[in-house]
Amino acid sequence: MDMNTNTTVKTPSAKIRPTGKGKTYDMAYIAVFTVLIAICSWISIPTVIPFTLQTFAVFLSIAVLGGRRGTLAVTLYVLLGAIGVPVFAEFTGGLGIILRNTGGYIIGFIFSALVMWLMESIFIKKLHVKHTLVIQAVSMVLGLLACYAAGTVWFMFVYMKDAGPVGLTTVLGWCVIPFIIPDAVKIALALMLGNILRKPLGKIMQES
Repeated sequence: MDMNTNTTVKTPSAKIRPTGKGKTYDMAYIAVFTVLIAICSWISIPTVIPFTLQTFAVFLSIAVLGGRRGTLAVTLYVLLGAIGVPVFAEFTGGLGIILRNTGGYIIGFIFSALVMWLMESIFIKKLHVKHTLVIQAVSMVLGLLACYAAGTVWFMFVYMKDAGPVGLTTVLGWCVIPFIIPDAVKIALALMLGNILRKPLGKIMQES
């Protein structure tokens, strides 16, 4: 990033502001990973209980782009789906998808991103913890739990309003437990691929 040093003196408190080029690159990276999340949501793995790669793409976005850019990509994805762009699973979109009983898990992606961003801000940027991969792994697990929590609370609220009482154990058996192993695999893949992509892309993003 270029700075004009002819008439100004850089002080310890000075903040580097993104240039127009830097902002353009930011928007491009965010857009690319928003599209990646959409594409991964359309990919269904045909197991006993089919699942998509949405969660993997969310984790990968944060791992590669960092907390701020990654959270913006995830939020943009959810907003696009909410206004009707068919970016959700099975090429669906619209506010109705979010308002149905499983819609809380989509909103939960934003909570996942925020948790991972918070972990990055505290442990990597402020405390300068060297074990970045460990912090990322822990942040992904906590982010996944945040997504599970948000989605489960919303599912129970909608389900009980429409169909009557339901127990927490029952809902976890429907919506969480069958996906724990697939989500653990997604975390492992996101960590490995993110670690590979972060170095070359990180240099480009710093230069922008």
